[in-house]
Amino acid sequence: MPTGEEWNEGLLLQSRLRVDGKFFRAGAERVFLKMVTYGPFPRPTPAVLADHDEQMARIADAGFNAIRVYEEPESILLDAAQKAGLWVFVGLNWEYHCDFVTHTAIYSAAQVRMKEGLNSWGTHPALAGVFVANEIPSDMVRWMGVTRVKQALEELINLGRSICPDLLFAYANYPTTEYEEPDNADFTAMNVYLENRDDFARYLPRLHNVAGDRPVLLSEFGMDTCRQGEQAQSDALLWYVDESLRAGMAGVTIYSWSDHWSRGGLAIDEWSFGLFDRRGQAKLSLLPLREKLKGIDSPGDGLELCELPAFSVVVCTHNGGARIEACLRALQNLDYPDFEILVVDDGSFDDTAEIVRGFAGVRLIQSEHDGLSAARNRGSREAQGEIIAYTDDDCQPDRQWLWWLAHAFNRRGWDACGGPNLPPRPQPTHDGGASVIDEVVVASAQGAPSHVLFDDDEAEHLPGCNLAVRKEVLEAIGGFSERYLIAGDDVDFCWRLQQAGFRMGFSAAAFVWHRRRATLWRYFTQQYQYGKAEALLMQDHPERFRRGGGAIWKGCVYSGQAMSASDGSCIYHGAMGMAPYQQLVTTMQPQRSIPEEFFCTESRAKLAFANAVQPRIRAWARWWHSLSWRDKVERAPGEREFVLVDVTRQYDDYEAKWWSDCSITREQVLDAMMADDWQPLENDSDWDCQRGELRAIIAVEAFASGSQVLTRIEMDTRSRGSLPTDFTNRLESLGLVRVE
Repeated sequence: MPTGEEWNEGLLLQSRLRVDGKFFRAGAERVFLKMVTYGPFPRPTPAVLADHDEQMARIADAGFNAIRVYEEPESILLDAAQKAGLWVFVGLNWEYHCDFVTHTAIYSAAQVRMKEGLNSWGTHPALAGVFVANEIPSDMVRWMGVTRVKQALEELINLGRSICPDLLFAYANYPTTEYEEPDNADFTAMNVYLENRDDFARYLPRLHNVAGDRPVLLSEFGMDTCRQGEQAQSDALLWYVDESLRAGMAGVTIYSWSDHWSRGGLAIDEWSFGLFDRRGQAKLSLLPLREKLKGIDSPGDGLELCELPAFSVVVCTHNGGARIEACLRALQNLDYPDFEILVVDDGSFDDTAEIVRGFAGVRLIQSEHDGLSAARNRGSREAQGEIIAYTDDDCQPDRQWLWWLAHAFNRRGWDACGGPNLPPRPQPTHDGGASVIDEVVVASAQGAPSHVLFDDDEAEHLPGCNLAVRKEVLEAIGGFSERYLIAGDDVDFCWRLQQAGFRMGFSAAAFVWHRRRATLWRYFTQQYQYGKAEALLMQDHPERFRRGGGAIWKGCVYSGQAMSASDGSCIYHGAMGMAPYQQLVTTMQPQRSIPEEFFCTESRAKLAFANAVQPRIRAWARWWHSLSWRDKVERAPGEREFVLVDVTRQYDDYEAKWWSDCSITREQVLDAMMADDWQPLENDSDWDCQRGELRAIIAVEAFASGSQVLTRIEMDTRSRGSLPTDFTNRLESLGLVRVE
């Protein structure tokens, strides 16, 4: 992190935070964000917080490198942060707790506020990122509609990025709207208040899968000293940082710097989450937290491994001269104390061998052209390490790749482990002048090597480009089947490994950069080979395939795109949308989106063409290469038959608003409805409750002057006309007055 004196226009681009795979980078250095929330403070600002220069210096001295503010910042605050060498993340302050989809003036005001704010302070060198909103209430998200809220957030991000393209943009989410993740955010931010360490640690891997390829920033965590006490806060903040590091988070945020804070300009006195009390006195947590943070600069710092297993990195290649140099440079740059690099040259007739010999310390093993599986087995036989880590010649492993793999093997005792493969941003020209658009399209198209997970950290399948296996486990199942010459070897291997009783883990921080095919022709050729391999897999594992073809996965296929609500997904809300941790249930993530700078008519047309052709090429290859025996494949056990349901009834919605000068909660309204025999609906329903043929959803807008209750009832069109009388009477008994 640059000091205040180093901040200037010449260093601006080098100092700006950038996304670097699953982490952040500033210039050449990868950084771990250590953030604390600052404000909002009551007006006037308390005397103990009046001097921003003093406060920023104290924050930096406490080990933090960034602050999060919830309002548009004043220039004196940004200047003070700059002097102290702190990054600033700003929250866009607008009325996102209201129905801004219906009341478009609210959303228009937010857009104006975004434009005016960024034009005023958006280019300040201390500024790092913008949160376009923070914790939109879950009942309001369900009321407005998940898709429409998501689109609104994405439009704000696009607007901000068009004004300040060097800033990072995200939505500060929370687990009760986990499914509300903008597709175009630069990173995933989540406010997580789990005060039990084990529960917190179990939840973090989930966030990696919500984020897909993105970094995960924990954007709030804290503990109230009024209720739990200062010692409990001190203990919790330490394990919060430790568990975040172990889970490969890109940063943490402590809530908050001071007990002085406000909501709507009014001081909040009943909670005390600060590191300093209202008198300006440091709490017990400050000194141990400072010591902890001072020892952390980049992800992984402070982690201790009980064992440092020896790795043998095996790269199998055939005519990979154009690709392997970049791969070997990345491997020689790995940050790990005990590993070797082996390259198995599977009968290349280009300059592959000559290039490999130019790298000191790399063992070259040359063989006849016997196929990929035979090359993998040859590499494992020659390997000296206790863990064999496979990657491909078109991959560039992250510098900490082996470190995170070793951490996963240590922590969970996996028999095999791997991580994601991320497509890098394409270069202006690549592969002899091939179209950059083609490479972008291929990176987003269907059929890319993907991991499949049973749950948040146990895998059903790991692609061979990022697969590490204990050598004794590899030997126990007989290595890779040498029937698979080009593709399918990793699928067969993973299935056989599980059949033998072994388990595979997934470590999201252990990623490799994987350059996809540079042209559509090469992409289609690859998909043909995948289909050919599936024909072999169908023969070896008939129970894993449907009668018409296509593999059956027990887990969820992850594409790398952030997880958000889409067609084919189901949201677990809990009864009446009351679950504190609402999750998205899906069989497959949406495919990766096209990067914004390459989103054009040509890229969209080519992507549509690729997605239309890819399954047909794959299916034809699978059919053609299974002609002699495909009729022997039985329907897999448990394969579902689909029945069409004829829906003849028609429904419509009836909406109404109710006002109370007092504060009223959604729970109070729902309890009153339950007293009138309304029944909670299923956990995955978009409606709250039902009575007979009526379904209802309730949301509450909270204002300083009172509460507005929004009601929507679905009823048969034949009976539409007015709300049920008993429903109206019940709401009126709560002191609510009909608005419209």
